[in-house]
Amino acid sequence: MPTPQAVLAPLTESAIFLTLTLDESAPGVADTVRALLGDVGGLRRSVGFRIPEGELTCVAGIGADAWDRVFSLSRPAGLHPFREVAGARHRAPATAGDLFFHLRAHRLDLCFELAQHLVDRLAGVARVVDEVHGFRSFDQRDLLGFVDGTENPEGDERSAAVLIGAEDASYAGGSYVVTQKYVHDLTAWNALSIEDQERAVGRTKLADVELADDVKPSNAHVALTTIVDDDGTERAIVRDNMPFGRVGAGEFGTYFIGYAKEPGVIEEMLENMFVGRPAGNHDRVLDFSTALTGTLFFVPSADLLDAADDGAPGE
Repeated sequence: MPTPQAVLAPLTESAIFLTLTLDESAPGVADTVRALLGDVGGLRRSVGFRIPEGELTCVAGIGADAWDRVFSLSRPAGLHPFREVAGARHRAPATAGDLFFHLRAHRLDLCFELAQHLVDRLAGVARVVDEVHGFRSFDQRDLLGFVDGTENPEGDERSAAVLIGAEDASYAGGSYVVTQKYVHDLTAWNALSIEDQERAVGRTKLADVELADDVKPSNAHVALTTIVDDDGTERAIVRDNMPFGRVGAGEFGTYFIGYAKEPGVIEEMLENMFVGRPAGNHDRVLDFSTALTGTLFFVPSADLLDAADDGAPGE
């Protein structure tokens, strides 16, 4: 299998999430983007080599519309624009995004410098439409106070959940990533009792233990985001969510980022959360958390990305 990008890298203390849109009227857009994508690995090494213990990684993703403009190859099988999900009370909007960069390191300065290089290289052909600086909060807790990502698969199950294989052989080693930016109403959330918060999430707050099925409400977040096939197999994704915020602005959020070998599993989770399972039984956490963005990108293998400026995946 081709070498994947660093989609399976471990959690870090810092991250920057960059979403950009392309300027269709700018000359040389496709050439500039392909050249930059082919250099992502080299730029990461140039920044990260100086502080190897920082473990800087960068994952690059391409949106459906950008793929059609930049590359001559057919789209990967699961690549399409993010589909809005609208329930009776809550909505997961679809927002603009042609390129996405997920920068991770133990130090924010490494992420920041690499982000500068990436944006500088795209000057005149792309602009940043969303930039989020994430941080690790205590023992992997989000700003609602709960541990986030407990059910991420481990070992071989991690790569099996995330990496494309023979089902789309031309893009083996690749992945898909769905991103959403949520902001929380902490005043309303903190007005709940701990027990009510636990029932909304479906896990205990202190010990991070999933509630028993006979106790966990059907509209708990955990209940609605657990996807099980007809044969009893649970379908997994890898989440690398991080808190973000601005205290002075009263902004407290979670940046959701989920990797999967096909986006349908995440889309089903979102359908359950926002529409409900059954319809109307929406995720209780959404009464305190609002989705502001929604994007879907294809993450090529590192081999395919490195070849972008050689013309292999291009025109």
